[in-house]
Amino acid sequence: MSSGQASLNGSAAPAPWVAGAVVAHEGRVLLVRRRVAEGQLSWQFPAGKVEPGESFEKAAVRETKEEAGLDAAVRQLGEQIHPITGRQVSYTACEVVGGTAHVADAHEIAQVAWVTLSEIPRYIPYELFKPVQRYLDVALRP
Repeated sequence: MSSGQASLNGSAAPAPWVAGAVVAHEGRVLLVRRRVAEGQLSWQFPAGKVEPGESFEKAAVRETKEEAGLDAAVRQLGEQIHPITGRQVSYTACEVVGGTAHVADAHEIAQVAWVTLSEIPRYIPYELFKPVQRYLDVALRP
């Protein structure tokens, strides 16, 4: 799927999709801490709603730039209903092609962090989506 208009269950009026950017660089993955948590979800991959007519990949690149100030190139990983928020999320692997990670949207983001594979559970206290975990197991191996 490459359209933000897609639906996991085929319903006529799907909720807006969220694009999650899985940014791996030099053995670490980028996480952002939202100013307002959604339940136990505070630290997460850069993410945001897919705009009408926007692909998941373009949304992931845009959110990475808007939230963390990084330019990225992408590859699709998969989609799921998020187990904590219930939102439809498309995950995209992003490669850094420019910029330095920083809090680029201080209204939404409180912190950014580059974390190793073994540190992820301290930030995200639940199991990652399996295609994301498989990607990180390879991308972040020492």
